[in-house]
Amino acid sequence: MNINKLEIKTKEKKLVAISFDITDSTALIGESGSGKSLTLKALLNLLPSSLEVKKDINSNFELNYNSIGFIPQNPFTSLSMMTKITNQFFCDERRKEEVLNLVDLDKNVLKKFPSQLSGGQIQRVVIAIALSRDIKLLLLDEPTTALDEENKKNIIDLINEIKNRLNILILFVTHDINSIKTICKDIIILKDGEIIEKGLTNDILSTPKEDYTKRLINSTFKNKIFRT
Repeated sequence: MNINKLEIKTKEKKLVAISFDITDSTALIGESGSGKSLTLKALLNLLPSSLEVKKDINSNFELNYNSIGFIPQNPFTSLSMMTKITNQFFCDERRKEEVLNLVDLDKNVLKKFPSQLSGGQIQRVVIAIALSRDIKLLLLDEPTTALDEENKKNIIDLINEIKNRLNILILFVTHDINSIKTICKDIIILKDGEIIEKGLTNDILSTPKEDYTKRLINSTFKNKIFRT
């Protein structure tokens, strides 16, 4: 999937102007306000009409609701607390059970309300809902922020397993260096809506070229100062 051009601007200012490829799994890293969330929303067609968006994307699949899955930062806000889990899927019963099995959940969770599940279980349900369609691209926006350390590791391991099993593309917005190392083959560093460095994750993290990247690695990943 080649994003040859993605431009987002207001009447007065250009907010994002980038191009990059997603050939496997890619991490999108940068300070708050660098353009990460705008990039995700542009791919999801969720930006307000007040913004001018120009996209030139070359892909072997059509970018639409059925081909893109999205895992939000806070899974608790993506489910209706007053609705049983089974009614939050838009697929048949057989498919529900298949994707629940993918995320290591028993089908009995379908009978429950979100308030009856743990945080880790809710995030797994959200992932299962995203996988219930035949997606080709999975977008993740800090998917472990709301979880404790144990659940965070479990979800990262699960996402990595799903990526390998289903052979889907991943664009992962995060500040968590451990999740980047585990899941993402490539990394993109954003600053003020522009890419200042990109390449293989191991290469960038071990020998960053830009001072900005070095500061992110030393500050963001170790001390978790910045947020999406």
